[in-house]
Amino acid sequence: MVDKTKHYTALVGVELSGSRLDQALPALFPEFSRTRLQGWIREGRVSRDGEEVRRPREKLFGGEAIVLDAQLDDQVENQPQAIPLRILFQDEAILVVDKPAGLVVHPAAGNRDGTLQNALLHHDPELAKLPRAGIVHRLDKDTSGLLVVARTPAAHKSLVAQLQARTVKREYLAVVSGIPTAGGRVNQP
Repeated sequence: MVDKTKHYTALVGVELSGSRLDQALPALFPEFSRTRLQGWIREGRVSRDGEEVRRPREKLFGGEAIVLDAQLDDQVENQPQAIPLRILFQDEAILVVDKPAGLVVHPAAGNRDGTLQNALLHHDPELAKLPRAGIVHRLDKDTSGLLVVARTPAAHKSLVAQLQARTVKREYLAVVSGIPTAGGRVNQP
């Protein structure tokens, strides 16, 4: 595995004024996960107006120049793979896929291929032009369910904004078998 560093720059807009650095970076660099960005902050790979920042909770004021020295490895490059997909809806802007349990959403350590992202790139090669092949949210490997995938930059931007504003409604259903041995209680929110 060969590591390489790629430099990214962004200007913090007024809409991110007052945000924490680790909350703003995913909006500025949506191709990377918040967890990965937090790690790079702690490693000293992020600077604000030329000054290294190592605290993810650092507040932003707007107007700052952010430089990210992203450490990428060659094996994470996403390749299309012919993995069957169950697509429930597709138009020019989005598609909705039914993710089965056992399928990882995007490549990461320990799961370099065989992911939903690899399958999406095979289904629609144009998704390679979007961050994370248009994936804007995820489900855990062992969780099944529907995922909305952006197919255009405008749809990607809109879906990311809706998720950040928490205007998207999500519903979860748990199927449980067995009887708890020690008892307990589940309180609904």
